[in-house]
Amino acid sequence: MAEHKPSRGFTGALVKLWRGGDYALTVTGRTEVTPNYLRLHFLGKELLAERPIHPTMWVRGWFPDGNKSHQRGYTLVNPDPEAGTLDVDFAMHDGLATAWARTAKPGDTLEVTVLGSNFTLPEPAPAGYVVVGDAASLPAINSLLDAIGRASEATGGGIDVPAKVFLESSHDDDRDLPVAGGDVTWIDRKNGGEALVEAVRSSAFTAQDHFGWVACDNRTTRAIAKVLRENYGIPRKAVKAQAYWAG
Repeated sequence: MAEHKPSRGFTGALVKLWRGGDYALTVTGRTEVTPNYLRLHFLGKELLAERPIHPTMWVRGWFPDGNKSHQRGYTLVNPDPEAGTLDVDFAMHDGLATAWARTAKPGDTLEVTVLGSNFTLPEPAPAGYVVVGDAASLPAINSLLDAIGRASEATGGGIDVPAKVFLESSHDDDRDLPVAGGDVTWIDRKNGGEALVEAVRSSAFTAQDHFGWVACDNRTTRAIAKVLRENYGIPRKAVKAQAYWAG
């Protein structure tokens, strides 16, 4: 008897229409980075062989909810095309994706779709970056910071492009999570993200020649993108803002 797969519903139909690429990742292990942060290790040879890796690359994971599946976006961590391996980090909170991750074991598979992930570093290189996120978007931020560092080294002149990084913490141990570089400021989550918005606003400086990158909940992302434009002076076209959940 064929295995029954949960329906992806209307979202799945749209993804198919948009020609998203489907792949299966197989769990090979797990690492508890902190009590509130879980890293799952995967084998994903087909995905890594067919899709070129780029900074902040993410996939849409399909997580079961009864007879349906819902998609959530997750950044690829430590992708190794030669070995065919990658990791995915989960900031643990109540939700479909984290419920699946809590019980995931070697041999389990996660269906993912590659669609909509297409970021490249701006050229010419900006004078600096203003980066805003939280524990959930930290994998993407680390990918971005790594790419900035590699690009700086590739110039041959050892030019260090500065990055001012604001990170929102929901747990005390979020501050123990590794950050790949930059001048980092942690802010405790308060009032639905308002504390983070105010911290970014109060630290504003003249940054017309900078690039802004932000990934938080919907409301916070919109508010911070506005601050980057109006208080920092970063042009709209130089702000990459993508919300990852509805807050």
